Amino acid sequence: MQNIEVKCELLDIQAAAVQCEALGAVLRGHLEQVDTYYRLPDGRLKKRETKGRPPEWIFYHRPDRVTPRMSHFIIYSDDQAVTRWGSMSLREWLVVKKKRTLYQLDNVRIHLDQVDQLGHFIEFEALVSTEYPIRLCHQRIAELRTEFQPILGEAVAGSYSDLLDRHETFQSDV
Repeated sequence: MQNIEVKCELLDIQAAAVQCEALGAVLRGHLEQVDTYYRLPDGRLKKRETKGRPPEWIFYHRPDRVTPRMSHFIIYSDDQAVTRWGSMSLREWLVVKKKRTLYQLDNVRIHLDQVDQLGHFIEFEALVSTEYPIRLCHQRIAELRTEFQPILGEAVAGSYSDLLDRHETFQSDV
């Protein structure tokens, strides 16, 4: 699967929830998630554990840049992950814990995230399909960024794991 996504710091998480509802986004849930990242020679792999749901293994390729970017991803169950990576000794890299409020607006998932040790962020993920081609996904993300602009901080190039890795490195250097 593919999506167009962008992540930004979020200045006011409550205002973001109000904005989601004003735009007609549907609240899909309040989630507690633990993402365990593993080092791979090619691509990224994280095991997502969401309270009350079965674990998901998410393998993806995505460039690190602050502008909206294409992400190619596959979601595996535990059994599928064992089949795919069972013979490899996966090296755990780090763990990201977060509370996510998930909204859905058409093909766009809006994540309002409170990430341990990092703060508040918003992610827009527009799922690419025949009904929503890449061009339309980019357009939708741009429209949403405009709608949320007053409460957006800096755009973020990498994943939460990259931010946490830099944060921990900085903390150990202090």
